[in-house]
Amino acid sequence: MFNAYSGYRLFSRLSLYVIATILLGLLLDEVVLVSLVAAVVLLVWHYRQLLRLSNWLWHERRLTPPHGSGSWEGVFNGIYRLQGKNRRKVNQLIGLLGRFRQGAEALPDAAVVLDSEHNIVWCNKLAQLMLGLVWPQDSGQRLDNLIRHPDFIAYLHKAQFNTPLELPSPVTERRLLEIRLMSYGDRQLLLIARDITRIRQLEVMRKDFVANVSHELKTPLTVLQGYLEMMGSMAEPDSMQAKPIEMMQQQTRRMQSMVEQLLALSRIEDAIDIDLEQKVNMAQMMEILKDEAQALSQGQYQIDWYCEPGLHSHGNELQLRSACSNLIANAIRYTEPGGQISVRWESIGGGARFSVKDNGIGIAAEHIARLTERFYRVDSARSRQTGGSGLGLAIVKHALGHHHSELNIVSEPNKGSTFSFIIPTHLVAHSSVA
Repeated sequence: MFNAYSGYRLFSRLSLYVIATILLGLLLDEVVLVSLVAAVVLLVWHYRQLLRLSNWLWHERRLTPPHGSGSWEGVFNGIYRLQGKNRRKVNQLIGLLGRFRQGAEALPDAAVVLDSEHNIVWCNKLAQLMLGLVWPQDSGQRLDNLIRHPDFIAYLHKAQFNTPLELPSPVTERRLLEIRLMSYGDRQLLLIARDITRIRQLEVMRKDFVANVSHELKTPLTVLQGYLEMMGSMAEPDSMQAKPIEMMQQQTRRMQSMVEQLLALSRIEDAIDIDLEQKVNMAQMMEILKDEAQALSQGQYQIDWYCEPGLHSHGNELQLRSACSNLIANAIRYTEPGGQISVRWESIGGGARFSVKDNGIGIAAEHIARLTERFYRVDSARSRQTGGSGLGLAIVKHALGHHHSELNIVSEPNKGSTFSFIIPTHLVAHSSVA
């Protein structure tokens, strides 16, 4: 029943019908009239088959086609065969969709699929719990009509999703969400929301702990340093107590320096809203940095300075000075005496660039990505000898982050390093030079 109807078979039947019609016309001596009647009968039969086909496609619910005869048998069977293929494909797609939804439900994050108009196509259960969506009632609704937070609406309409957005959950403000949007397919968007409440709480606890411990250590260290200085002045230079007291004083100073840097890092981290309208006179700052570098280097290094006249910056002067000072101090610490160091402040295409270049020991490539981590040191023994705490570059990173900039490091072992950052154009200030 479901075999294809061949063209040879169709031609044979049509030929027999025509021959029979002509023979009957010759027998009755009415060839034209018999041919006309035969054509009408054939036309009526074909229209009847069309009616059966239309009735089966639009009204009947059965899957099997009506029994066709002649050329229509192949048409009915072909349509039924195509329907079978389509049903198998639909079942496969339903299975794939079911597995996709099961996988999406297993995600630890909220997931929402949006179309090009920001209408909700689908969401998982976590999206209902975190974002307050109701499925399937919210299907087809614009997401910005359901999440009315101004920051989210601005983020969605800006359509720049390189960085995630943090905002309170629409369900409860005690829960903090990190939202990411990713484009895919035909102008569709995938929204991923992650609960970062616990992470932020831990960060706050860590910051508070570091700040409190650093503050509490400052007073006993000052007292200890005072008594050690008094004991050092009372001890004879060649006595057995002189060297231990000197070592204790050295370690106390090192610990005091670390505490001060921890406090400085805490202040920079807490200073989220800084005044970027404040003008920083870079020429004066470079003079201060020059004096500090001379005191630290003790004349053992050749340091070249260049400050472009009339080129200044906007931002927090203390933070910028701290960042620049730490970069210069690192160059001195990790360059052998007699080495060359170049400090430059100059304008470039994307703004203004501050750079510190040295011909010191250099840094291997595998360490560069971790240099701005707290207490990370490439050579711990050398850091202890030079007084490094592993906090300087972390301070630089956070200070530059407040000024829309980031630290760039280029280094090669035994050939030196270049530490630099670029202040963007909108924070650069120019003044006329007399």
